[in-house]
Amino acid sequence: MKTLQITDYLVFLFYFIVVATYGLWVYRKKKKATTSASHDYFLAEGSLTWWAIGTSLIASNISSEQFIAMSGNGFKMGLAISTYEWMAAATLMIVAIFFIPVYLKNKIYTMPQFLNQRYNSTVAMIMAVFWLLLYVVVNLTSILYLGALAINGISGLDTNLCMYGLATFAIVIALGGMKVIGYTDVIQVVFLIFGGLVTTYLALDRVADLNHQTGVVNGLKYMMSESNDHFHMILKKDNPNFPSLPGLTVLIGGMWIVNLNYWGCNQYITQRALGADLKTARGGILFAAFLKLLMPVIVVLPGIAAYVIHQKGGLQTEMLQDGTLNPDKAYPVLLNLLPTGLKGLSFAALTAAVVASLAGKVNSISTIVH
Repeated sequence: MKTLQITDYLVFLFYFIVVATYGLWVYRKKKKATTSASHDYFLAEGSLTWWAIGTSLIASNISSEQFIAMSGNGFKMGLAISTYEWMAAATLMIVAIFFIPVYLKNKIYTMPQFLNQRYNSTVAMIMAVFWLLLYVVVNLTSILYLGALAINGISGLDTNLCMYGLATFAIVIALGGMKVIGYTDVIQVVFLIFGGLVTTYLALDRVADLNHQTGVVNGLKYMMSESNDHFHMILKKDNPNFPSLPGLTVLIGGMWIVNLNYWGCNQYITQRALGADLKTARGGILFAAFLKLLMPVIVVLPGIAAYVIHQKGGLQTEMLQDGTLNPDKAYPVLLNLLPTGLKGLSFAALTAAVVASLAGKVNSISTIVH
C-alpha cells in the first residue's frame, strides 16, 4: 500500500530533526568562528574535511533519477547499466589527479572564472548564462518533480505537497551556505546508503524466499541463475536492450568528454573541493569515487530483484501503469513491500537524496550569480 504508518513517520521525523539540528549547530558555530565573507558561504573555505567533501559530492549527484531510473533499467536490462556509475568512479580519479591541482593553484572559485582566465570574459559569460539556465530550468525542476513523484509512490502524499516540502527543506539547508550543506550531506548520505542497503537486503531476501530459502547470498545466487542475462556487462546484438547502452567505442571515446565535463568542469560538483587544500580535496574526491562503486548495489540490484519477482508471478499489478509494464515503478514498488519502520527509513533515504541535490544546486546557482 502507498501509505506510511505512525512508526514510519517517526523514523522520518527523527531523520528530519537530526539533519535540521546538526545544520543549525554548524551554522551557529560558523557564525561565531568567521566573518560573513562570501567565499566562506559559497566554498566553506578550509572547513570541510575529506570525508565531508566526498559524501557531499555523492549527495549532490545521487537523486531520484538514480533511485527510479537506474533501478528501472536494472529491471529492464540488468547490471550493464552500472557502467555509468563505475565509469564515473574512474573519472573522479582523473579529476582528483589532474584537474583539482590546476583549479587550486589558480585560486578558481567558479567555472566561469576559470574560462575567463583561460579564454576571455565573453566565453565566461556565455557559459555562466548557459549553466544558470540548465540548472534552473532543467535540473532543479526535474529533481524536484521526480523526487515528489517518487515520494508519492511510497507514501501516497499529494505530489504538490511533496514538492513544496522538499523545496522548503532544501532552502533551509542552503541558507547556511556550503559548510552547512557539506556537513549535513554527511548525515544525508548515511541515511541514503544505509536505507538503500536495507532495501537491497530485503529485496534479495524476498527473492531467496521464492526458492524457499533465506538470506542475501541465496537470493543473489537465485537471481543469477534465474536471470543470468541480467548480469551480462556486454550485451549481444540480439539483446532487445542492445541499442539502449553505448558501445565500447563510445565508452573509450566520446563519453569521456561528457564525464570529464560533468565531474571536472561542473560548478555543481567541483564547488565542494574548491575551498580545500590539495590533499583534502583529492582525498574527498577519491572517497566519492569509492562510494560511487557502491551505488549499483543500492539501486541496480533491487531492480533486478524486482524483475525476478515479477517473472515468478509477483508484482503483476503493482508494476503496471495505464495497463502496461513500467520498469520505473520497480523501486517504489519494492519500498512498499518493506515492513513498518524500515519503510520510513527508506522514505528518509529517498528524501535525503533529493534534498541534498536541491540544496547543492541552489548554492551553486548563487555562486555563479555572485
